[in-house]
Amino acid sequence: MSALDKAFETARARRARVVFPEMGQDTRIDAAAQRLREEGLAEPVPVSDITEAQIDILVEARGVKEALARRMLGRPLIRAAAMVAAGEADAMVAGAVTPTKKVIEAASIAIGPAEGVSTASSFFLMRFPDGRELIFADCGLNVDPDAAQLADIARASAATGAALLGAAPVALLSFSTGSSGVGPSVDKVRAAAEATGFTGPLQGDAALNPRVAEAKGLGQGDANVLVFPDLDAGNIAYKLAQELAGAQALGPILQGFRRPVCDLSRGATVEDIVAATVVTLALA
Repeated sequence: MSALDKAFETARARRARVVFPEMGQDTRIDAAAQRLREEGLAEPVPVSDITEAQIDILVEARGVKEALARRMLGRPLIRAAAMVAAGEADAMVAGAVTPTKKVIEAASIAIGPAEGVSTASSFFLMRFPDGRELIFADCGLNVDPDAAQLADIARASAATGAALLGAAPVALLSFSTGSSGVGPSVDKVRAAAEATGFTGPLQGDAALNPRVAEAKGLGQGDANVLVFPDLDAGNIAYKLAQELAGAQALGPILQGFRRPVCDLSRGATVEDIVAATVVTLALA
C-alpha cells in the first residue's frame, strides 16, 4: 500500500478537524473542503470568532499583552493558526492564495516550533508514475540554510519520512559524493551529515542507484528522503520531476512546528489540496 493510500486510511479513521482560512476566497479550496467532508476524510471548519483560548495562546506563548493579542487575532490566518494551537482544530491548510511567508508567519506566531527544532522547513511527498514515493526537502522555505539549519531540516525530514514511508534512508545531496569535491556548499553538507549521522554528501545518482553508490563507495543507493543543500536545488528538482517525469508533488507541507500546517502551492489543483490535506493529517 502506498504512503498516500495509508494516509487516506488514517484520515478516514480520525476524521480530524481542518481549518481552511481561505475558504470562500478560492473555489479550489471550497471544492476540496466539500470533497473531504463528503468522503469522510476530514471535517473542514471555518475560521472562528476570537476565543479566550486563542488569546491565552498568544499571551502565554508569546508574552504579548492581551490588547495586542486581540489585534493580531484580527487577522484570519493568525486566528486559524491559533485555533490549531488551542485545540479548536487539528490542522491548518492554507497557501492557495496566500504567500508562503504569511503562512509561515502565522504558524510561527501562534503554533511555534516543535521541541528540539529551531528551523522550520517544508517538504513535498513526490509520487512518481512507476510507484516510487520520496520526500524532497526543503523545496519551499529556507533559501540558503547553514550547516546547523540543514541538519535540522534533515532530522525533521527523517521523522516525516518515517511517519509516511516507514523505512526512511536519508541522503544529504551535493554536487559531490564523499570527499571528492571541495567548496563552501559541499563543506556545509558534509558538516550537516556529520552532525546528524545521515549519509552525505551524495550526488543524486549515488543516493538513488545502488550500482552507482557501490562504485562511489558511499551509501546504499536506496534513499527515499532527499535533502537538498539549498532552495535553488530543491525547488528546481521538484519542478523538473513534475514536468519531465510526471511526478505528483504534494505540498509544500511544513515540518518543525508543534502542530500540523500545510502551505499549499499556489498552482495546486483540487485533487492536490485533498491529498496534501490528508498527508498533513497523517503527521498529526
